Amino acid sequence: MKLKREFYLREDVVLIAKELLGKVLFTNISGTITAGIITETEAYAGITDRASHAYNSRRTARTEVMYAVGGTSYVYLCYGIHHLFNVVTNKKDIPHAVLIRAIKPYNGIDIIFKRRNKRILHYKICNGPGIVSQGLGIKIFHTNIDLLGKTIWIEDRGIKIMKNNIIKNPRIGVDYAGADALLPYRFTAKI
Repeated sequence: MKLKREFYLREDVVLIAKELLGKVLFTNISGTITAGIITETEAYAGITDRASHAYNSRRTARTEVMYAVGGTSYVYLCYGIHHLFNVVTNKKDIPHAVLIRAIKPYNGIDIIFKRRNKRILHYKICNGPGIVSQGLGIKIFHTNIDLLGKTIWIEDRGIKIMKNNIIKNPRIGVDYAGADALLPYRFTAKI
């Protein structure tokens, strides 16, 4: 079942990041459906989080989408080449987001292989946020898409992850955020 708007509108972005583990991220790109079970996420807590693009109420052409209503996609370029997919959460004008860092292919695996130029399924096939987007066909022009629509969406397929199979760590690549870089906002599921 597709996640409802209420899932995304909640205030606790860290809890949402944790609860996205085991959910299935779908894309319908040019009529081709692919999907992956979300296995790693990172939470970004908006204007008070030095690691967030919206820290200190920063609003730019790129980050404006973070201020959209929860359940909107935020895709940005990293190093000018990697398209990183995020889920905007909370109410309009509260810029929380969850970065999807890794998935386990679930549907359209042959297409994911082709997009990734791989032939063998292994645990690193979509392990990394840029690789997730590559495998699912997500590009920067997919930013500001309603996740309740028919292009990109997330479903609850009843995949249960035991609490002891969730690893909590600091986020990756945000050393510039000082003490906020040490916050345990990254979640990885052993599936």
